[in-house]
Amino acid sequence: MSKRIIFTTILLLFTDTVSAEWFSNNFKVMGTQAHIEFWLDESAKVNSTSQQLIVLVQEEMHRIDRAMSPYKTTSELSLVNSKAGTQAVVITSELFELLNESQKIAELSDGAFDITYASVGYQYDYRKKQKPSQASIERALKAIDYHAVILDRAKSTVRFSHSDVKIDLGGIAKGYAVKRCLELLKIAGIKHALVSAGGDTGLLGDRRGRPWYVGIKHPRAEEKTAVKLPLSNESISTSGDYERYFIEDGVRYHHIINPKTGDSARKVVSVSIIGKDSTYVDALSTTVFVKGLQEGMAFIEQLPDYEAIIIDNQQTLHVSKGLQRNKSL
Repeated sequence: MSKRIIFTTILLLFTDTVSAEWFSNNFKVMGTQAHIEFWLDESAKVNSTSQQLIVLVQEEMHRIDRAMSPYKTTSELSLVNSKAGTQAVVITSELFELLNESQKIAELSDGAFDITYASVGYQYDYRKKQKPSQASIERALKAIDYHAVILDRAKSTVRFSHSDVKIDLGGIAKGYAVKRCLELLKIAGIKHALVSAGGDTGLLGDRRGRPWYVGIKHPRAEEKTAVKLPLSNESISTSGDYERYFIEDGVRYHHIINPKTGDSARKVVSVSIIGKDSTYVDALSTTVFVKGLQEGMAFIEQLPDYEAIIIDNQQTLHVSKGLQRNKSL
């Protein structure tokens, strides 16, 4: 799924020589805008140049996109969707582990996060303002069931127990890509970096003695920021109903599908999750969006390593208890 976040960083007063050590790059990938920013010091320069690191991140994100995009007919995910309904498909260890993590989150969330939502999700076309009929949704609901994704670790295979099942990793793949890129930068000796893809952002360290400031987009005002967060060495993911959508007869149809109804989730308009693991915060922002304010916040409060910011349908901002204690917000 497509998500968006605004980044605001503190302007630091460096000399011309030192300021040149910050490098950044923007590029398109995975259907969204990606951004990388990092500090390259002398020790890291021994192994890589700034351009090599930028290319490293770009190539890694494009590699993951080629493997996991449901829109690329040659992707590994598309191969699974075309064959797993009738036979077990051998998959890479990378895809196997991501499917396995998706299953764990589905169990944890009681199905609020479910990659088989794609069994109906592919019938929506937001550019053409098209949605499936209620009859089509009801037929597809039979195939929306994460239990239908059968993984065999010994053989590294996946198969679907229902022939109409389709899966989509849009709620977790961008976070995974961000995590992988941060890992590569860390291996290269980078200590301060930001990597983002749409609404998913991962931070390596701080911004050299000061926090990174990340702004959460206002869901109903294109140029406004709802809140700015000082973060270091963490990840944040925002899911909102304002990225891919259309309005018909006063109803907003958007890309965050409730797996239990096959329709867009409408209990809130924006959810941001903060935690250490970019893969998990990506999936959890979708999970909480589907669950809504009360159930979603209660869910996050049970996870000690994660915090939430939820904007409800009245555009009121709600924060989890851990963030309430943070006086810098």
